[in-house]
Amino acid sequence: MPRIALGLSYSGQGYLGWQSQPEGNTIQDKLEAALAAFCGLRKGERVVTLCAGRTDTGVHGAMQVVHFDTPLQREESSWVRGPNSYLPQDIAVQWAKEVPAQFHSRGSAMARRYAYVLLQSAVRPSLEAGRVGWVHHPLSLAPMLQAAQYLLGENDFSSFRAAQCQALSPVKTMRDIHISQHGPYWRFEFEANAFLHHMIRNIMGCLIAVGQEKYPPQWMQQVLAARSRKEAAPTFSPDGLYFLGPVYEAHWGLPERTPAYDWLP
Repeated sequence: MPRIALGLSYSGQGYLGWQSQPEGNTIQDKLEAALAAFCGLRKGERVVTLCAGRTDTGVHGAMQVVHFDTPLQREESSWVRGPNSYLPQDIAVQWAKEVPAQFHSRGSAMARRYAYVLLQSAVRPSLEAGRVGWVHHPLSLAPMLQAAQYLLGENDFSSFRAAQCQALSPVKTMRDIHISQHGPYWRFEFEANAFLHHMIRNIMGCLIAVGQEKYPPQWMQQVLAARSRKEAAPTFSPDGLYFLGPVYEAHWGLPERTPAYDWLP
């Protein structure tokens, strides 16, 4: 049976995250409904999709990757145009590719990438409302870069873990953190083998506290070593968080990014 991988972009505003819920207002629910309609399934039948990384309420996806099995034979371009004709305007399939049965959107990922886009302004966002985080106090780049260095490598990230996190272990490997400024916008990029629930939003709260010079960069090391959520800053807003997508080995032949990746500041 053919296995299809899809690259998906979406705005998380107005949705209850990725994971299917009884209310039906999630990204997975909308995608599976569109796939069912495109495949001509009867009422109650569904196309079961598995994703590379779940996103929470309000979090956006620049390139979510999903896979599913189907007996239908279609051109790869049809798996893009067909479901898109049934999807809401703020969700779109960007690419499709038939992959070997051994491919798994989550299990085959070597790493995952996120970006957080932050507006530094005396006035709250308007056109970007829901799409960027916001701070009204100035940030300093150098202390944030220094603080970020303490998070690189394999660490126990319990201090940045949500209470409802279901991960088997808090130990993750942070491969890279990149921070840049584009006018009033800041872009924070994170790459790790995996992330805990709310891990990036909790790290963002700490980086911003350091950037506003409420704490020295070394405070990040103390928070990490404490392995206690009580030691870290409050969880930051989900508005500016984007799942950039998983990282796969080249032999799978999957795209590394979508146009949405370059739209971000």
